[in-house]
Amino acid sequence: MRLNQNILLLGKKVVLVPYTSEHVPRYHEWMKSDELQRLTASEPLTLEQEYAMQRSWREDADKCTFIVLDAERWQAQPGATEESCMAGDVNLFLTDLGDPSLGEIEVMIAEPSCRGKGFGTEAVLMMMSYVTKLGLTKFEAKIGQGNEPSIRMFQKLHFEQVAVSSVFREVTLRLTMSEPERQWLLEQTSHVEEKPYGIGS
Repeated sequence: MRLNQNILLLGKKVVLVPYTSEHVPRYHEWMKSDELQRLTASEPLTLEQEYAMQRSWREDADKCTFIVLDAERWQAQPGATEESCMAGDVNLFLTDLGDPSLGEIEVMIAEPSCRGKGFGTEAVLMMMSYVTKLGLTKFEAKIGQGNEPSIRMFQKLHFEQVAVSSVFREVTLRLTMSEPERQWLLEQTSHVEEKPYGIGS
């Protein structure tokens, strides 16, 4: 999605930056992991396919992707490459052409040293806050039945289980943004700064 290609979102634990070609090599290394392929229901891609995927995610109007950076590492090392600070990614897909207010959200904290620190939670909150400006009022997360940490994280973010697919072995959780939920999201993300993005910014 071109909408976020010039935007950086600065949080307490994470920084969200657009997914660029600079991030592809590290992302490609992550996705060689059997564990991540299983958790994300992904097939391994060649490096060339990964570059093509990054271009399509940037161009497609129905996808919004940010790379999640470790904010502490990113701010502590002036001149550090974004690639060296990468922790994962957070994505939003407009999956229902009949309902533009619904988005499917997913997050992956791929870097083992970055897990269990609240990076995924803050990244999801920041993404939801960012895309509510697009008129989104409903969010879904589809998570593998065995991925208990992710299911618990989304439940803490007020998502409720609405379906279980034994065929796909996944759980669907949903959050509808009522006015109290909108206020809660604003409070949770009041610290987030939106800045112009340039490589190395």
